Amino acid sequence: MPPPLPPGPTRRAPLGAVAGARSGDKGGSANIGVWARGEDAWRWLAHTLTVDRLRELLPETAELNVTRHSLPRLRALNFVVDGLLGEGVAAQARFDPQAKAVGEWLRSRHLDIPEVLL
Repeated sequence: MPPPLPPGPTRRAPLGAVAGARSGDKGGSANIGVWARGEDAWRWLAHTLTVDRLRELLPETAELNVTRHSLPRLRALNFVVDGLLGEGVAAQARFDPQAKAVGEWLRSRHLDIPEVLL
């Protein structure tokens, strides 16, 4: 894990202002990849976007098993959310049955972001 950013002023903004994301399905699980655009953003993201924070930002994941994988050379995190899609794409009528929009939904969520990153 990289060292955290030093403390400083923050501003409420969408996660997408400093991070990209892509998501999809793997059976009944959603797979969410989130990456930082630069080293300082990675330092912040790695310490901020925990499993607990993901559950806060995406309340529909609160009761589900979530596993976080850190990919430091890519400045990225990967989250696997078990059961978000029930039995899988063919077994339901969910609005986003393949979880393609979950990454963008996460990017739209607001949190306190250091001003130096904005």
